[in-house]
Amino acid sequence: MDLVFRGAQVADGTGDPITRHDVGVTDGRIASVAEPGSLAGKRTIDAADLVLAPGFIDMHSHSDLQVLAQPDHLAKVSQGVTSEVLGQDGLSYAPVDDDTLAALRQQLAGWNDDPAGFDWNWRSVGEYLDRLDQGIAVNAAYLVPQGSVRMLAVGFNDRPPTDAEMVTMKELVATGLREGAMGMSSGLTYTPGMYASTEELVELCEVVGTLGGYYSPHHRSYGQGALEAFAEMVDVTRRSGCPLHLAHATMNFSVNKGKAPQLLELLDDALDEGFDISLDTYPYLPGATYLSALLPSWSTEGGLEPTLARLSDVDIREKIRAEIEETGSDGAHGVPIDWDTIEINGVRQAKNEHLVGYTVAASSLASGVPAAELYFDTLLSERLGTSCLMHVGHEENVQAIMRHRTHTGGSDGLLVGSRPHPRAWGTFPRYLSRYVRELGVLGLSECVSHLTGRAAKRLGLEDRGLVRAGYAADLVLFDPETVRDTATFDDPRQQAAGIPYVFVNGTAAIDDGRPTGSLAGHSLRNPGSKK
Repeated sequence: MDLVFRGAQVADGTGDPITRHDVGVTDGRIASVAEPGSLAGKRTIDAADLVLAPGFIDMHSHSDLQVLAQPDHLAKVSQGVTSEVLGQDGLSYAPVDDDTLAALRQQLAGWNDDPAGFDWNWRSVGEYLDRLDQGIAVNAAYLVPQGSVRMLAVGFNDRPPTDAEMVTMKELVATGLREGAMGMSSGLTYTPGMYASTEELVELCEVVGTLGGYYSPHHRSYGQGALEAFAEMVDVTRRSGCPLHLAHATMNFSVNKGKAPQLLELLDDALDEGFDISLDTYPYLPGATYLSALLPSWSTEGGLEPTLARLSDVDIREKIRAEIEETGSDGAHGVPIDWDTIEINGVRQAKNEHLVGYTVAASSLASGVPAAELYFDTLLSERLGTSCLMHVGHEENVQAIMRHRTHTGGSDGLLVGSRPHPRAWGTFPRYLSRYVRELGVLGLSECVSHLTGRAAKRLGLEDRGLVRAGYAADLVLFDPETVRDTATFDDPRQQAAGIPYVFVNGTAAIDDGRPTGSLAGHSLRNPGSKK
């Protein structure tokens, strides 16, 4: 065989007890799972002290550009990720036309940057997946972004679609799935996707379900009205018949402290009725997004330039201030903003670097500028291209949700900015260190199944997510006693400890702790697609 892992402690992705085996790899696939000492290969790695698991699957990733712009993709391969799902939160770069692409590049700069000199040589979902197939570090699946689709068909207008526009959106979604997308995502606190009614989402999800996909929404609120927002998504799956995967299924802000059991009861009731529902979470308390997401949706209607014009108008600024500070805007999940919880972690203008790493409240105090005014001025100066952390999570909710029978792992990691959220580099080792070894919230084999086999099942991947003969050799080997996340909020770009080997399609991406720069990944396409 090409490669043999000798005597590894195999956590096979099913959740079954860990057992010792030799695992052999040939031509990028697992050729044999056999008794220890029984296999021979051209290369043998002594894995007696290591757990061998399927490569981790990041169910919620924002690597859409960086997987191409930074090909080594060390943030993901170094923590054992071998596959990730792009096109999240209803906003990404396919399908697009020239005008929509220009708008998205600006809107998503706080998430993904807008790399100078980057080759935007695609417009359709199929063309984007073809671009991935030219060489990436990990495998990547894609979701058709409902907000981008609405932008193409309806624009940035807060109104119902015409009958013709609804037909266009359905055709765009169907084409995306036929070209290889695994499903559809929404970002229902982000414009323009948030302008969609429940009925509009049901119609689109009927298309997704018919073509074998699933729906992954960032729903309308993770704060005030969060349970109602989750219930709306369950209603969408009931009415459409489309499988549902809840993105970063958290219960945040003070109004939701201790309310995770109510969410889980809602989901269990629907599961017991026979509906196909799953979810993902990240193992951290703060969230992250672009700073302008906190604005009320009416203030961003029409896109970038109208938004900047409103932020430059004294009277409109006061109206926005009252909404975000006193009543709670829809963009801020219906909760009045506490500026002590909003930390700027990425800017595009050098003159604003002094704001990075500080909350809006702290920068306001230091400058003597009222917090809301500093917020507005920063958005104007950055042309909305700023990212932030939101310190709004609750540990008891995080632990309760990760125990759920349909839970999977998703980093929701943004890779750009001066201080990106450490979840981009640390999500998967953090599950294994903090929540398995230190706190015992999950058993080791159980946790591995959350991060591998369950995720592969949701994606319909019949040859990934398990350690079995014939499966793709997406594998991670880690030391169960030392694996841990080293990325911190102050120093987030840090390779995980205790993960010496990562293989993507049988090729080493991390070899004896060192990145190889290999580009052995490719697109993962909807099994019903043309390619």
